[in-house]
Amino acid sequence: MGEIDDAIERADQEAFTREPPKTLKGRINFLVRQLKTTRAVAAELGVSQRSVERYRTGERRHPPEDIRQRIDTAVRSRWQPQVRKRRRRQAEATGGITVETRARFGYTAPIGTTDDGRFRRLTVHLTPDHARRLFEARDAGAGDQEMRQIIADGFKDVYFQDGGTRAIDLSDVAINDIDYLDLDY
Repeated sequence: MGEIDDAIERADQEAFTREPPKTLKGRINFLVRQLKTTRAVAAELGVSQRSVERYRTGERRHPPEDIRQRIDTAVRSRWQPQVRKRRRRQAEATGGITVETRARFGYTAPIGTTDDGRFRRLTVHLTPDHARRLFEARDAGAGDQEMRQIIADGFKDVYFQDGGTRAIDLSDVAINDIDYLDLDY
C-alpha cells in the first residue's frame, strides 16, 4: 500500500464506534462469521485450515507476528462497514476531507515568480468534490501517484489559489517527499 492508502485506512479506523475484538479467538470467530468457513479464513490469512481451527478453539494462542498482523488487517478491513460507508458518503456530499501533511510542494508558476519547491506543513480542508475523486480513484485501484495528484489538485484549488481569488496563473502543483500525511473525514 502507498502512503495515501495508509492514511485513508487510518482515517477509516478512527471512525470505529466500537473497538474490534481484542482476543485471537474473538478475531478468528469474527472472521469465520464474515467469511462463513474456516477454509475461507485460512485462504484469506495464508495459513492451513487446521491452524484456523486451533486458533478458534484456543488450542493455539500465539501465532507468529506476520500472521498476527494479517489477522489484524483482515479484521479491521471488515469491521463496521456501515459506519465507514456513512462517513464516506458524508465526506463526498457535504463534509469534504481534511489533509494534514508535511511535504515538499513544487508548482509551475509564471515567469518572474518563484516556483522553487520547498517543505511546507499544511492542514487544508478539501472540498467534497476532491473527497469523491479521491475515494473513486482508490476504489478503481489507482496508484499512490495518481491519488497524490488528486490531493495536489485540491491543495492548488483550496490553498494556493484560495478558490480562484489569487495565484490564478498557477498551473501545476506536485507533492514530493512526503514526511507524513494524515487524512480526516
